[in-house]
Amino acid sequence: MPLLGGVRPPIAALLCALLAVAAFNALAIGTVHEQDVPQAVRDAERHIAEDAADSVGTSITARATAVRRSAASATSAGSRNPAAILRSLVPAGHPARGGVLLDPRTGRSVASSGEKVPLTGVDVAALVRPGTANIAPRLVSSASAEPRLLLFARVAVSAPGHKQDENQDQARDLVPDQGTDERELLLIVSEEVAAPVVYGDGRTGRLVDRDGKVLATTAVTGEAPAPHTEHRALPAAAVNAANAGPHTGDVSGSVLGDGHEGLRRVTGWASVAAADGEDDTSGLGLTVLTVRDVAPAKEGADHTWFGVMAAGALVVIAVLGTWVLWGTMQRPLLRLHLSAARLARGVSDLPEAREELARPVPVVAFGEPARVGRALESIRRQLLGETGPEPVRPVRRRPGVRAVVLLCALVIAAWGVPLVFLLNRVPAAKAVPAVVVADQQARTEAVADRVRRSLGRSRTDLAAVASAVSGMPRERAAEVLRRERTAHPMYRSLYVLDRTGAIALRAGKQPLRTLVHAPTGGGITQVNTSGKIPAIAAYAQIPAAKNAKKAKNANGALPAVVVAEIGVNALDTLVAREGLGSVWLTDERHRVLAASVGFEAFQPLPSRGLARLVARTEAAPGGVGSPASAVLHAGTAPGGGPSVAAAAPLARTGPVAGLGLRVVSAEPAAALKLAAYQLQARTVLAGLLALSVGVACLGWLHIVVVRPLRAVTRYAERLAGGDRRTVLYPVHHDECGSVTRSLELLRQALAERDRGGGADVAAAPAQSPRSGGPPQQ
Repeated sequence: MPLLGGVRPPIAALLCALLAVAAFNALAIGTVHEQDVPQAVRDAERHIAEDAADSVGTSITARATAVRRSAASATSAGSRNPAAILRSLVPAGHPARGGVLLDPRTGRSVASSGEKVPLTGVDVAALVRPGTANIAPRLVSSASAEPRLLLFARVAVSAPGHKQDENQDQARDLVPDQGTDERELLLIVSEEVAAPVVYGDGRTGRLVDRDGKVLATTAVTGEAPAPHTEHRALPAAAVNAANAGPHTGDVSGSVLGDGHEGLRRVTGWASVAAADGEDDTSGLGLTVLTVRDVAPAKEGADHTWFGVMAAGALVVIAVLGTWVLWGTMQRPLLRLHLSAARLARGVSDLPEAREELARPVPVVAFGEPARVGRALESIRRQLLGETGPEPVRPVRRRPGVRAVVLLCALVIAAWGVPLVFLLNRVPAAKAVPAVVVADQQARTEAVADRVRRSLGRSRTDLAAVASAVSGMPRERAAEVLRRERTAHPMYRSLYVLDRTGAIALRAGKQPLRTLVHAPTGGGITQVNTSGKIPAIAAYAQIPAAKNAKKAKNANGALPAVVVAEIGVNALDTLVAREGLGSVWLTDERHRVLAASVGFEAFQPLPSRGLARLVARTEAAPGGVGSPASAVLHAGTAPGGGPSVAAAAPLARTGPVAGLGLRVVSAEPAAALKLAAYQLQARTVLAGLLALSVGVACLGWLHIVVVRPLRAVTRYAERLAGGDRRTVLYPVHHDECGSVTRSLELLRQALAERDRGGGADVAAAPAQSPRSGGPPQQ
């Protein structure tokens, strides 16, 4: 018989597969153990540290870029006081502790302000050697042993003694006049090392150097942890990451500390990486650590007993099902195969042919095999001349082999369906710890802060652009816009409006603006409230130029404001964070402006639960909005379960607060590494495997055995009833096919006997059918 044909392979496969599912059930479910601090809490702490590290790296890069921008847009004024030049170079609002202008050729200070800038270990000549790119920030120690972050920029100024004209003083795009002698100075700005921004009650954020020394600490509420944790207790992996940098791939992690005073300390760490590809802030060797004490959960139930019991029940089902199939299908069918072959040999011309026909056909007492056996016995007696054709009697509908297969399927389903839909289900309110919900809210607040900072930097940079283009000729102002648009990929469009609201200059794509009149002052606004592409814009007033007549555009109107539209792609990138699930940025009407998942512009949130959660963040009369979090059905996927959701206002004060923007996040609870959901997932998987195995193997058995056997039963009964004209063609190369071939030989012998008028069957042997073709008549 073929390897994959016949009755034995599907029954054996069913037994082996069910035993394998039982073993998987015992191992997978039995190994799920409740932890006092779930893995989801440790993963969330790692992500919170990553968010804080990203904020630190982005902030350092932004301040370094601001210093270089200020130096690049400064007026070269050799006749001015060096101290005045230095004051003009420090960006407005920059948290500088001190600044110095150095002559790189001599290393001497030309001008200084504020506290003394520590230059220990700084090789000025090496920093400004020809061919070097932007100078990366440095971390040094000051005279008071406090760490200082040094930011560098090259400054081109006119050599002393050269007089500058009025046009040079007005042009601030750092394009020097060809007739001016210039020299290059080095600007160094010293500032304090800022502590990382973290969210969540009871959480502490620390910024440490490559030696594990704490440089700055931020405590959200309460006092910072005791100093004994500053050095020796820091995770060694964090120090290694600070030294190795992100190239090793080991840049973040979490550590679970020992219990103290009934609490467990969870520490997350992440290496500070560069916010862009130009400044390698990871070379500073900084690492952010976040620390939080959590109350350990009570010891949960051990699921080993459930896994073993369920596996044992499946083993019993597999053994009993195999025994039933063997007794009702495999054994009878093999006996029919042997009996039919024996009768076929009995009609041959062999000497012992009569002996083969002399033995009666054993008949079983169940289903189709019993009916085939009775038909073969009738055919045997007809061949011997003991009786004539027996008319086929109507058979009452009784259970057969198909009912046996269906019964086995129902028994397997009775084991698998409860596992898929009923067992090991825990209400979401009990399965998700409160600390996980709080971490979701903390991360959502961090995303809101990230978007707010980015929009704030756009407004600050745009103010610098507005000052630079003030009084510039049209061609040079257009070049400044193009350079600024290239330096800010998040800008979809950058353009200048005149007093009438018309576009005077533009760089980038066609604006989506709905502004009819040019706004006054500076700030952040929502560009459109409908359409296919949402956008938010920053704008800044262009200060009046000294020679206003030269600044008119082609229509004779003076430029009024510079506008930078921030496209949806940039907003999508800002809100997307690993491990936070689906994140949306909504307007004041709770419509989606950007998201980390696919969305339609200005669509509502996926569920009413999320809309109600966002409504809880709105400010009461005379108050400010506050973040909110809950476990609810977020509707992020059809048929999805509960999610851990949070919402936070983008800003409570400042220009962005007036827009009413909100950041909303929802992480499916099943995606969290919680023991309850791991147990549920493995239970469902075991049930699905059992159902799949049962459907596959029993379907296989139905196709290759049950259906052919039912057809063979009809053929045998018609042949026993006198049908000598229907030719039987064997289709399957298995037991059913063998019985069909034997029946065809018996049909030929009976037809030959009928034509011979009742002659001895041994005298007119039947011919064997050709291999692979129809039988010969």
